[in-house]
Amino acid sequence: MSMTIYVPCDSSAVSLGADRVATAIAQEAAKRGLYINLIRNGSRGMYWLEPLVEVSTDKGRVAYGPVQPGDVPGLFDADFTQGGAHALSLGLTEELDYFKKQQRLTFARIGKTDPVSLTDYIENDGYRGLKNALAMTQEQIVQAVSDAGLRGRGGAAFPTGIKWKTVLNTASLQKYIICNADEGDSGTFSDRMVMEGDPFVLIEGMTIAGLGVDATQGYIYLRIEYPHAYEVLNAAIATAYETGYLGENIQGSGKTFNLEVRLGAGAYVCGEETSLMESLEGKRGLVRFKPPLPAIKGLFGQPTVVNNVISLASVPVILDKGGDYYRDFGMGRSRGTLPVQLAGNIKRPGLVELSFGLTLRELLYDFGGGSASGRPIRAVQVGGPLGAYLPESQFDTPLDYEAFAAIWAVVGHGGIVVFDDTVNMAEMARYSMEFCKIESCGKCTPCRIGSTRGVEVMDDIINGRNLDKNIPLLRDLCDTLLNGSLCALGGMTPYPVLSALNHFPEDFGINAKATAA
Repeated sequence: MSMTIYVPCDSSAVSLGADRVATAIAQEAAKRGLYINLIRNGSRGMYWLEPLVEVSTDKGRVAYGPVQPGDVPGLFDADFTQGGAHALSLGLTEELDYFKKQQRLTFARIGKTDPVSLTDYIENDGYRGLKNALAMTQEQIVQAVSDAGLRGRGGAAFPTGIKWKTVLNTASLQKYIICNADEGDSGTFSDRMVMEGDPFVLIEGMTIAGLGVDATQGYIYLRIEYPHAYEVLNAAIATAYETGYLGENIQGSGKTFNLEVRLGAGAYVCGEETSLMESLEGKRGLVRFKPPLPAIKGLFGQPTVVNNVISLASVPVILDKGGDYYRDFGMGRSRGTLPVQLAGNIKRPGLVELSFGLTLRELLYDFGGGSASGRPIRAVQVGGPLGAYLPESQFDTPLDYEAFAAIWAVVGHGGIVVFDDTVNMAEMARYSMEFCKIESCGKCTPCRIGSTRGVEVMDDIINGRNLDKNIPLLRDLCDTLLNGSLCALGGMTPYPVLSALNHFPEDFGINAKATAA
């Protein structure tokens, strides 16, 4: 009798010992003369429980975790292959509160399947969206994405349908689809989880995009720090070519779409779409002036769709179930679901996919369980290193693009980094300026020089020097960066700096100075 056991191959799980656990399970089973079917799946996203081992039972998959190699003999003694009771037993995986309360559309398969098994993918609703798309006109494909209300999940939240429609309506002999997989924001890992845990959904989404706008070539621009994703993507792409899901005659339709992975070289600014295209063309990653927009004149001067991993991975479910189905999730102009990533000083770090509209407080406490240190949460940064720092008074803000804009914050890529009450917000503001200084491409003066001067001003403020002069100087400098920078790197650095200054003035010595006077 074969018993199926799942151990994640996700790189975060691997960093916590998943490979060693998988080896220990295989060795222990062999020693006991048991035949097991060991599957390396993606992560369910509950990282405080990794390595999370699951076993198939008649009632469903039962979870055990976090499991270390030394726990394996005891698990076998407890008959865990049949769902036996053990100190590490968590019950049915899909009944765990953290997981059960989610609305997984983009992440529907991740953690359930072998990422590189096309059979698993198809058996779990894979390629249904592409099948529908092959029977539709280009205008119908683009309209379905527009009807869904999908907006860019990379940070700018630009309506995906408008971008696709522009490329479709721009005449050209060659058009391109670029997946921006240069996931460099602090506290973000949803792109990585998709690429490592369900690569076919990204391949399918990009193929549908190609069919929709008449693009025959796609590129996944992947950050070099993701070697596991690089390996998994290339394996899945090879399988897609072999089985006719990529290439010159997709599923006998006569339609063409080719796809390859290109590696970045560690520059944060290459997450900006025009800098990314410069890099793809073999040049230094410098930001381009806009207009012309990439949708009209992009890669190699041709019309180009540039979308984030999550944006493209959301396309298959839209084409499978219809734009109206997807649009019915969310609130206001923020439609569908957002994979939120909880990181930093949080008790239960992980990925939560839910409709827009959930509040930060619900995410931090109902899902995250509060701080890992047990101390009060003082601030959270949402939207990566260029996102605003939000104080406790703003934790009831719903996760919605417009609601965040109203408090001068950004949802961005959905990364949330948590800080307890031991954090020094002036030091965090300095870090933001230093980050901009290091990562600036150097093309525009406000970002190149402004961030350098910003670090110097922050050092003076932290050391209590000339606050009457340096606080206004910092605000003026932020105004210059905000309004004069060529791209969002310089243009958004004021968000974390000014939010720290406005919400936590005591850390800048402002209250202390007033008291002394």
